[in-house]
Amino acid sequence: MLKPALAALSLLLAAGPAFADEPILGRWLSPGGRVVEVTDCGGQFCATVKTGKYKGKSVGTMSGSGGDYSGTVTDPRDDRTYDGTATVDSDGSTMTLEGCALKIICKKQHWTRA
Repeated sequence: MLKPALAALSLLLAAGPAFADEPILGRWLSPGGRVVEVTDCGGQFCATVKTGKYKGKSVGTMSGSGGDYSGTVTDPRDDRTYDGTATVDSDGSTMTLEGCALKIICKKQHWTRA
């Protein structure tokens, strides 16, 4: 009975660090000069504004791995939510975010590691 429990625990421990090493995690500087922090929020990645006028607002939820993510992007100015993607470059220093309305009107932003 102990062996299956230890096996399950080792799987959980092995999965934890892999998720913690995701390049999207951490603090990012948006083009407007605000710091946004991306954290693990129960199997997804949640982005929250940490500085400036919109401090405390959620600006997106993504899932994915290895530098490519998809989910939703929220404009903190009007709280509208769009389909979105995020791609972190290979050295982890910049991230490109894209939000699309109706899958045809899209805008991109480039964020740098804070």
